[in-house]
Amino acid sequence: MTGPATRGKHKRNRQGDNVNITSEILRKIHATGEITNEDVDQLYMIWKPVCKGCRVNTKDNPNCFCGLIPPPNGSRKSGLWQKVSDIVHALGPDPCKDLRAAESPAGLTNLGATCYANSILQFLYMNRSFREGVFSVEPDVLKQQPVLDQLARLFAQLHASKMAFIDSAPFIKTLELDNGAQQDSHEFLTLLLSLLEGCLSHSKVPKARTIVQDLFRGNVSHVTKCLKCGRDSEASSKMEAFYELELNVKGLKTLEESLDEYLSVEELQGDNQYFCESCKTRVDAIRSIKLRTLPDVLNIQLKRCVFLPKTTTKKKITSAFCFPGELNMQQRLSEPSQMNWIYDLSAVLIHKGTAVNSGHYIARIKDESTAQWWEFDDEQVSNLGHHPFGEGSSAAKIVHKEPVCLDIAEGMDAVRPQSSESVVSSYGERFSSSDAYMLMYKRRHTSENDERRPMVHAADHFAAEVNERFSNDGFPLPAYVFENIKEFNASYLDACKEYKLKKENEMNQVMERREEVRSILSEAPVQSAEAPFYWISLDWLRMWADTTTPSVLDNTPIQCSHGKVPVSKVGSIKRLSAEAWTKLFSKYGGGPALSNADYCIACLTDNAKYVVSADSYRDRRTLMRDLASSVLSGNCPGGTYYISKTWLQQWVRRKSFDAPSDADTGPTASIRCPHGQLMPEQATGAKRLLVPENLWLFFYEDAITVKPDDSFNCTTFPSDSEQCPQCSNELSEVACLEDSLRSFIFLSFVWMALTFFHLTI
Repeated sequence: MTGPATRGKHKRNRQGDNVNITSEILRKIHATGEITNEDVDQLYMIWKPVCKGCRVNTKDNPNCFCGLIPPPNGSRKSGLWQKVSDIVHALGPDPCKDLRAAESPAGLTNLGATCYANSILQFLYMNRSFREGVFSVEPDVLKQQPVLDQLARLFAQLHASKMAFIDSAPFIKTLELDNGAQQDSHEFLTLLLSLLEGCLSHSKVPKARTIVQDLFRGNVSHVTKCLKCGRDSEASSKMEAFYELELNVKGLKTLEESLDEYLSVEELQGDNQYFCESCKTRVDAIRSIKLRTLPDVLNIQLKRCVFLPKTTTKKKITSAFCFPGELNMQQRLSEPSQMNWIYDLSAVLIHKGTAVNSGHYIARIKDESTAQWWEFDDEQVSNLGHHPFGEGSSAAKIVHKEPVCLDIAEGMDAVRPQSSESVVSSYGERFSSSDAYMLMYKRRHTSENDERRPMVHAADHFAAEVNERFSNDGFPLPAYVFENIKEFNASYLDACKEYKLKKENEMNQVMERREEVRSILSEAPVQSAEAPFYWISLDWLRMWADTTTPSVLDNTPIQCSHGKVPVSKVGSIKRLSAEAWTKLFSKYGGGPALSNADYCIACLTDNAKYVVSADSYRDRRTLMRDLASSVLSGNCPGGTYYISKTWLQQWVRRKSFDAPSDADTGPTASIRCPHGQLMPEQATGAKRLLVPENLWLFFYEDAITVKPDDSFNCTTFPSDSEQCPQCSNELSEVACLEDSLRSFIFLSFVWMALTFFHLTI
């Protein structure tokens, strides 16, 4: 604690010594009229050594160039020496960061709460057959179907755009969806497929017209069988189309258990008996759901939302649920089939969060061509390898007789044996998740036409225009859509090049400027007392050392009216070597050039005269202060002029100055009435004292010196001045009124007291 205090004390002493030495030199100049080189060296601080290692720049040392730039590896919050990351940030957003990575699918922007739609759109796009069907629709049909047209444009951008994410706003706007309202992904998929089915029905292209039905539609029957006659109901033969299977999750642990429950037989007995049309009576019966046909893409919704009757609210089931990577539906069909009904897991839609009406949807989808899994989280797309939950999340195992449920990041499940039917239903890897909301399985095809075809992203090979018009699977994009994407990509790449060039130019300029500043500052100190030098403005030097594009050299702020360098500017100037000055002046121009000979003799002479005058004024003021103290203490009788007592008290308390200031004005302002006469002393703030004539003349001279035209606040009131009669009368009237009011209040109080006393008796 003592160290800093000691240093501060010594610093103040040194500053005081410098002031005393400067005053002595100026007094000598005033007395002799001569200015020597030693005087100039002392007054302009030229004698001070070149300092090194100061934390900040020393203003009273013209040879100090410390603190103008940060130390090596240092930085500042702004200017030339700020961090490179901050300089780059100031250039604005880098479009190159949005450049699509090679072989990576593109993401979709979240417009507020549209993650549910993004996950479904990515699932549909990643289905090769559906994508080809949309791309094959005739342009005339697209023009008549806005939703289908925007979907085709969106798919084309997902295919060929150079950007890592696509703006989904046009498609969402066409559907008239509320960007801020969270909706259910399953409901959105159902409604969207229904809408697209109607739009595609206008196409004459077979692949496009029925693509929704061909890929996603299956058929079920609700079969009721009479246990008395053994016949099925008439309605049992009717088939109902489905686009997804809604399976219960509550109380169930595996997909096989959920399918078993979905297809289980319900007994109709007692009050719930069935009326058989053949038997013409109510009989015991059984009811079940029969899978008649299955689609190529089997969508399974896991019913994680349950209704709570007591609270009339919905709750999300967050228990872990196990499902296979390979699903055999052969035994689930109502009729035997020779076709292959093995499905491979192709997508998992995940709902993160515990609430039903909020949270976040993401999709994990397998690329049909490469078997790579990708996570689609709005704009962010991540590669998961060959595992839907990431290859590092679990050591996947192949099982045959007892499928094992693998614990994945989203949930946990114990290893347990499955039923014999479950063993038939699925083989291979199994996964567990507490957030899986929808499962998509794709039927495995074995024909040669269904073999994998190499996947080529047009975004990765956009330079070859002949290949650009083809989708990942060799199917041509609509021509008018392709042209729009081509123009967009060209504009985007131009923006990337422009930003890159702008960044390179900015960084090159910054590095060149930093090197220039370091180089010139290393040459700035004057090496010897005899060497020529130039004065330079410290403000300009600071600006030059901390700005990427400095303005012209400006020394005018450090000039006096005689065009020289006054000694009063010592704290605002630096002493620059001739070599450093030449480099700055030749590059930035401006000026004027102020050499070592350009110290101002006229200003030095005036300063010397002022110092001597200040000495005389301080001495005289000290005497007057002692006299004023005597007046206040009552030890100075025989005063001849009135002044304000309050003003005099404040004047005595103030420190001594070298010259009069604003505080020296108005010694009689508070005792002068509005009529220009002496204010009665009983008025507020009009207390006054008589002072000797010499003290009054001192006050008067100071006041007139500061404000020559302000005689109003410096009115002379000799001791025989009479008080203003008008103000005296007004004060007397006010005093009488106050006396009357006090009497009235007193009498009123007495009357109230007597009345109260009378009432109490």
